[in-house]
Amino acid sequence: MSQSGVFALTLLRIVLGWMMFFAGIPKILNPEWTAAEFLAHAKTFPTFYAWFAEPMNLLWIDPLNAWGITLVGAALLIGVCVRPAAYAGAALMLLYYFPHVAFPYVDHGFVVEEHVIYAAGFLVIALIPEAARGGLGPYLKRTWLGKISILGKYL
Repeated sequence: MSQSGVFALTLLRIVLGWMMFFAGIPKILNPEWTAAEFLAHAKTFPTFYAWFAEPMNLLWIDPLNAWGITLVGAALLIGVCVRPAAYAGAALMLLYYFPHVAFPYVDHGFVVEEHVIYAAGFLVIALIPEAARGGLGPYLKRTWLGKISILGKYL
């Protein structure tokens, strides 16, 4: 892959990481934050998302969501565990896509809106190994951390 291609992939990884990290930090720092409102008013699959909005489920949904977004962002920013983080980012974007659209109609078109585009960007990062270049993962893989089978596989 050309240097400009690697640069473009690295830039995509960093900006998506930045977006996720700074979407997650306010959720972590605000003890009043909850996904309840977002989940309770789902337009597509309302029963599925309403189940997640039940108080007993919000006890694990809220921290999982806030920390998941933040950690995906951090991993992509520093370039560690890029592939699993990118797959997780794509999955989150698809989960966020359905509740707020009257599928297949979106605000500005048909089917495709920003969450679909973000998911596609995460998949590009996950599927092209050069996206991890310029991050700490390749360097950490050469240390003792890379010798740990589970870590070394994903760094």
